[in-house]
Amino acid sequence: MSRSVRGTGSTNFQPSNSGIPAANICRTPPCLMKSRQECSTEQHRRTAVRGPQQPAGTGTGLRAARACAPPSREIQGCPGSGRGRGRWRRRLRRALAAVSSVGDAARRAGKTEPMLRRALEEFVPRSCRRQRQRPERCLCLPFLGKRRQGAERRRFPGRVLAGPFATMNLGDLGAEVIKVERPGAGDDTRAWGPPFAGTESIYFLSVNRNKKSIAINLKDSKGVKLIKELAAASDVFVENFVPGKLAKMGLGYEDTKKIAPHIVYCSITGYGQTGPMVQRGGYDSIAAAVSGLMHITGHEDGEPVRPGVAMTDLATGLYTYGAIMAGLLQRYKTGKGLHIDCNLLSTQVACLTHVAANYLNCKIEAKRWGTAHGSIVPYQAFKTKDDYIVVGAGNDHQFVTVCEILNLPGVSKDSRYKTNTLRVQNRKELIDILSTRFSEKATIEWLQLFEGSGVPYGPINNMQQVFSDPQVLHNGLVMEMNHPTAGKIAVPGPGVRYSEFAVSHPKPPPLVGQHTVEILKSMLGYEDDAIEELLHTGAVAQHEHRIPGTKHHTPSMC
Repeated sequence: MSRSVRGTGSTNFQPSNSGIPAANICRTPPCLMKSRQECSTEQHRRTAVRGPQQPAGTGTGLRAARACAPPSREIQGCPGSGRGRGRWRRRLRRALAAVSSVGDAARRAGKTEPMLRRALEEFVPRSCRRQRQRPERCLCLPFLGKRRQGAERRRFPGRVLAGPFATMNLGDLGAEVIKVERPGAGDDTRAWGPPFAGTESIYFLSVNRNKKSIAINLKDSKGVKLIKELAAASDVFVENFVPGKLAKMGLGYEDTKKIAPHIVYCSITGYGQTGPMVQRGGYDSIAAAVSGLMHITGHEDGEPVRPGVAMTDLATGLYTYGAIMAGLLQRYKTGKGLHIDCNLLSTQVACLTHVAANYLNCKIEAKRWGTAHGSIVPYQAFKTKDDYIVVGAGNDHQFVTVCEILNLPGVSKDSRYKTNTLRVQNRKELIDILSTRFSEKATIEWLQLFEGSGVPYGPINNMQQVFSDPQVLHNGLVMEMNHPTAGKIAVPGPGVRYSEFAVSHPKPPPLVGQHTVEILKSMLGYEDDAIEELLHTGAVAQHEHRIPGTKHHTPSMC
């Protein structure tokens, strides 16, 4: 069990059982100060010298101590001279004496490092201790649904994509993401197929990398108790229940913050925590309809169209991801957790941007434009001899270039099309002229003509073309992993790169309850007999390999 030391205005300090080399842990800044400033006064001199680049506790004497000592950075409140220095020396001597008594074999086995660490932790004032010595830990509590007699399980696909997408992005940055699932069937999306790979749906595999799974029965009081214990040991709590449901179980924010005042508690719902629609399920398509997205999506004068992927879910996931990061920063400044309310409706209304602003300021009702743009002409897809090409002229100079490429110099000189405002007013006539010319050549011919012109353009690719595109390949947007039942799988990776660090090496999506025993031991310190009792009573479950062809699904291998 990892022992936590509570610091003033901080979350848990974790000794070196996090899997990170101890030397690396020790050389990170020992605190994030409320003022975000480091003290540079003379009284706060350096307190230790950087040790050699080797794991703490593997050397002897001062070399081992220095590897575990606080870094040389000057931190406000850390004693560096006078009485503080003398107290540090006395504690260091006692620690070294204890190390010397355990023998060379123990030193080689790394058993001295915890002894040194405990002594040196006491030297650093609690207000200065580093707030995080392990990756941020995120507990994900998905909506579990409930079964009615003779009825299918209620599913809320809006929220079972937004939450997993948000936490997957956190996992890509190194967070330890723990997914709480229903024993047996697990997450509903595991059965959302075909297609399937091994025992899992491709849908599930696409949004659950870099996570651990613990299977807990929330209908069992012992299961509820485990959730509380996990929350106390976590940094972030993500849930997507209908508002009020978790509060009835004693797992709402007000209950959770009593046992975990540091927690960043994030709720994902369809419509928010209060209001007339609060008890409705959060479906992507319904939220897209209510928010106006479907009204503006589709062919001009045609029927409303649902986007090809669940954009409302995914946008909510990205909002959630950013909100959690902001919540953690707020927690580091104040030492206090907070509640975050994310919902599909608010996200999609916020994403209406200029379309909403047009109505709010000018009372201009939105309409569907197909692939075209309501305020820029030309900016749309054009049918070619064999396929489509999308061309956008964002300014007057680009429009002249488009006319030159299409060999229509007279069009750019026509007074009706001189400016974008005029082109918008005379959209139909202009688009008819351009469409006729685009239909005369194949897409590849137009692509070659537009290359290097400075005009935005591109083909409409299918999936095969997307993942053979040179730029997609160059950007490394495919992640490959080896899954326990599916074998080698590939999914789209994160769309962001960082100059100073790389995203985490991808780990495959977990099986149901694959990490139950591991989490109970490492996070909560449960002994084998206690875990065995929980397994026996059904409060938790370790993973089971589902047999293809069972009632859960009929496999359709890729």
